This record gives sequence, C-alpha cells and structure tokens, in this order.
Amino acid sequence: MSKAKQGDKVKVHYTGKLKDGTVFDSSSGRDPIEFTIGTGQVIPGFEDGVVGMAEGEQKTIEVPVDLGYGPRRDDLIANFKKAQFPPDINPEVGQRLQMQQPDGKAVQVTIINIGDEEVTLDANHPLAGEDLTFDVELVEIAA
Repeated sequence: MSKAKQGDKVKVHYTGKLKDGTVFDSSSGRDPIEFTIGTGQVIPGFEDGVVGMAEGEQKTIEVPVDLGYGPRRDDLIANFKKAQFPPDINPEVGQRLQMQQPDGKAVQVTIINIGDEEVTLDANHPLAGEDLTFDVELVEIAA
C-alpha cells in the first residue's frame, strides 16, 4: 500500500483542536480538504504529519506553535483613528476585516479594542501562539 510523500495530492478529513480540547475547525459534514504535499498550502506541521500515512489511515498530529501559525507578534497590533474607517463600517470587537497593505497585499485583521478615537487591530492569525492537535484521516492519495 502506498504512503503519502512529497509531491502527492492528498485528500484528508480532519478535526483541529486547541490544547484544552476546543474544536476550532473540522471537515466533518464537508468534503475533505485537498492539497499537494510540499507546496505550503497547509501549515508545515499538518503537512509533515500526513507524510507517511496510507489511504484510510487515521492518526493524531500534534503541531507546536512554530510549525503552526507561529508565535503571537506584538508588532502586528496597531491603532488606527476611527476616522480612517469607511463610513459603512461600524467597528465591533471581534470583527474580522480585510485591509490592503502598501504593497497591495491583502491582510486579515481582527478588531480587539475600540476606544473613543481609535480602534486597535490585530493582524496575527487567530491561531497564532497556539499548539494545535489534528485528528486526521487520509482519504485519498493521487500521485
């Protein structure tokens, strides 16, 4: 039976959990995710964990912060004047927005605080700083 290796296109079902067991994402009830191993389409620790699995195999993959979304970075938190927001946006804590960087790239941010004059935005990935656990089933390997 073949095992997943670099360059293989794979389909997997997964359930992602935080250290305390909270489920943050799952493919349950949806199609499995599909990605090519070695292309960086998923976080490194997830990809590394799938390597060597056979079709139909299930396993638990532990992904430390540095192989997941990385550590939380204070330099990705910034304050912006409320006047800088478009008039059709009514900022709320927890709200996710997309901003355009000076180089034209889009970045997702989360509103983490709203003051009288300023809004604090966090561009860290919501799972940055977290060790993650994935229960994975390799559904298909398409070399």
